[in-house]
Amino acid sequence: MGVWQSFWLGVLQGVTEFLPISSSGHLVLGKALLGVHTQGVAFEVFVHFGTFLAVVTVFWSDVYQMLLAAGRALVRPLPGHWSKLYKQDRFFRLLVLILVGSIPAGVVGILFEDSIENAFSSPLFVSFMLIVTGVILLGTRWVHGQDREFGAVRGFLIGAAQSLAILPGISRSGSTIATGMYLNVERSEAARFSFLLALPAIFGAAVLKSVELARTGISHHEELILAVGAVTAYVAGVVALKWLLGVIRRGRLDRFAYYCFAVGVLGILFFGFHVL
Repeated sequence: MGVWQSFWLGVLQGVTEFLPISSSGHLVLGKALLGVHTQGVAFEVFVHFGTFLAVVTVFWSDVYQMLLAAGRALVRPLPGHWSKLYKQDRFFRLLVLILVGSIPAGVVGILFEDSIENAFSSPLFVSFMLIVTGVILLGTRWVHGQDREFGAVRGFLIGAAQSLAILPGISRSGSTIATGMYLNVERSEAARFSFLLALPAIFGAAVLKSVELARTGISHHEELILAVGAVTAYVAGVVALKWLLGVIRRGRLDRFAYYCFAVGVLGILFFGFHVL
């Protein structure tokens, strides 16, 4: 992979990470069309880390308040104190819900790591999964969430939706926001929780992959490729995230379903039947 290919794939990742159209799926299709071949998922993890920093930037106020809440909890690490904080401190409650919601993705990522990596090598599989994403998004046309506050059960179920989105082609933001809406969570609150929920999963994957790369070692050229992809994903991600938050407040999530259907069908025809 060259520097310019890394640049454009980083832009693709940053733009598509927050739109409910599967950034990982677009990376697989983009690399297949560009003829780019990489070993493992190191590049995917690092461009996702770029979008991790984009979420931290846009939601810095929430992240900062959750860190302060964690500090208040650690000052008195007692069950009674934590229970009181959960009831009275909305940022501590949000932090707990994010940790609960992160459990399914962590379990799936550990148990099915090899199968997940194999999925990243199949653009045909991605094409089918984009159609699944379209179905998930289309269903939100008939639901209207109302609740801004929700508890551990709905947080866990939204996290379960995120665990399915480990597969390329299943949109993480689309599946988690849609699941929140299906569970009667207000659209903007579902989007906020969805993007904050991504932070532990992306950070954990980046740390594990960094440790693996530190053991095996990479060349300076590979370091440059990963850095360019991460930086461009960050910049594009900040712009795309701010735009999408405005779209979610004004519009409907189901409109992205038709794009997923179109790309999925075209991908099946191209990679499965070589029609195009």
